[in-house]
Amino acid sequence: MDLGIADRVALVHGAGGGLGGAVARRLAAEGAVVAVADVRAEAAEATARAIRDAGGRALPLAWNLANLSAIDAHVARIEAELGPVDILVNNTGGPPPTAALGNPPAVWEEHFRSMVLSVVAIADRVVPRMCDRGWGRIVTSTSSGVVAPIPNLGLSNSLRSALLGWSKTLAREVGHAGVTANVVVPGRIGTGRTRSLDENRAEREGRSVDEVAGESTASIPVGRYGEPAEYAAVVAFLASAQASYVTGSLVRVDGGLIPSI
Repeated sequence: MDLGIADRVALVHGAGGGLGGAVARRLAAEGAVVAVADVRAEAAEATARAIRDAGGRALPLAWNLANLSAIDAHVARIEAELGPVDILVNNTGGPPPTAALGNPPAVWEEHFRSMVLSVVAIADRVVPRMCDRGWGRIVTSTSSGVVAPIPNLGLSNSLRSALLGWSKTLAREVGHAGVTANVVVPGRIGTGRTRSLDENRAEREGRSVDEVAGESTASIPVGRYGEPAEYAAVVAFLASAQASYVTGSLVRVDGGLIPSI
């Protein structure tokens, strides 16, 4: 199926990692021109190189989301070299595992800045131009913790949930202009972040990583962790021309993991 996004300009954050990298490569395979942003310059360049090697177009950007003052310069460069952003994929790094209690206010502020304020500020910069052009897609990646809070992920559960309310509200504000806003919830996708969380849990509970991963796998109806490419396929559809009537939604890509309706 032609997704109808050839030559659209996509900005993908966290594009040097497992989920973000897969999304960037999938959008590029569909013909989009991709600004590949990651806090790690070498990781952004690696994803951009993979896109270019496959015949696509990509601009790598070393972008620290916690630095809100850098947003305008980064977006201005994208607009100058690629064009105005048509597709915005918000994919921020996860905070360290923590309980809900006992985190200093400075820790909450630090991660709120990089995980929530950065997303809002970038959207404030690029979405008005989407509305002016009458077309745009905003896809925000969160976590299954926004539906069923995950033990020992107090920061993540709380801060990512803020993006849920923001995206739903935004969808109502921009829908008339041909711009959609949706949230995608990954379950247990096989990435470095998931491996790190399994390792943390294994250490905390005095068990092996294989035992923890096996227990997690047993709780997933499809019987396995997901592949980043499977997640990227859903994001690409939500970013497509065909998804023009899907907005304000939360879409789970979890293999049936989340038990609630």
